[in-house]
Amino acid sequence: MRRGPDTGAHGGAVAGTAEDTPVDGATVRTVLGDVPPGRLGVTDAHDHFFLRIPALAGQELDDPAAAAAEAAAFRELGGAAVAQWTPFGLGREAARLPELSRATGLHVVAATGLHQARHYAPALLDRIEADGLGAFFTAELTEGMLAGDDPDWPRTAARAGMIKVAGMFHGLDDHARRVLTAAAEAHHATGAPIGVHHEMGTAAPDVLALLQGELDVPAGSVLLGHLNRFPDPGLHRELAASGAFLAFDGPSRTHHATDWRLLDGLAGLAAAGYLPQLLLGGDTVTAQARAATGEGPGMPYLLRVLRPRVARVLGERAAEAIWVANPARAFSAVWAA
Repeated sequence: MRRGPDTGAHGGAVAGTAEDTPVDGATVRTVLGDVPPGRLGVTDAHDHFFLRIPALAGQELDDPAAAAAEAAAFRELGGAAVAQWTPFGLGREAARLPELSRATGLHVVAATGLHQARHYAPALLDRIEADGLGAFFTAELTEGMLAGDDPDWPRTAARAGMIKVAGMFHGLDDHARRVLTAAAEAHHATGAPIGVHHEMGTAAPDVLALLQGELDVPAGSVLLGHLNRFPDPGLHRELAASGAFLAFDGPSRTHHATDWRLLDGLAGLAAAGYLPQLLLGGDTVTAQARAATGEGPGMPYLLRVLRPRVARVLGERAAEAIWVANPARAFSAVWAA
């Protein structure tokens, strides 16, 4: 199911706000309900309030007070929405997200989906795959997310607004192919956007070949994440030509070795006509990286430091597109259910 016309491959004028280019019937599915795209506002397109994975033992994002403090700090700088890409089984705290949204005034888009197999116990994967992953994702998008990290937890009233999946390093293993195929099934059943974690920014061509080429998911419903970790301008232009959204996410995680290339990369893509497809997110994944309760830079870095720099280099109109208009389209869908 397409969510609207493919604007990315053709360049052209870019609206400064989402209301300038509405898609009839499209809404953004937040944990408090569906909202018009034009109400989303300044958006952190990829981040985490709650996250728990074995690889980051001791740095879990599991403190509700710390999450609220980080959200408040982002809100004070003008932030209005956050997309939490934490999928099922990794401590996403689905039951806490509505309370956090109400308390801070932030729109929160939550995720269903699965990460790489290494983050899960094999027995858990067997249980949720037994009845079909596509149906599992679809239920979380339409009925409500499970409250905890086990299929036996009760279902909450909060619905996911996107599907989070993951590729591997320079390719796709069998688990990734199964999860991507299930994500495509859930997309076709609901219209939900699909956000993709790319290990070190790689395997995006493989992901598009499967989702767009084989499984008929429109590229405008795909958000290719972590591309800043593989700063190849030519590859980025090839990916942009597909019409997919390109997410540069990670400045809040740490100062990555490729961060100095970020503005040049964004400027090059904008000059090539792909500004409408660019997204930025913090991807805060450790307690230490939080600004409000850790050592930073955290979610506020996106608006305190990065947005002014983008505005100086690319112009205020481009910054408005990246933080407001583009996320409004990327996370909206004409929901079928």
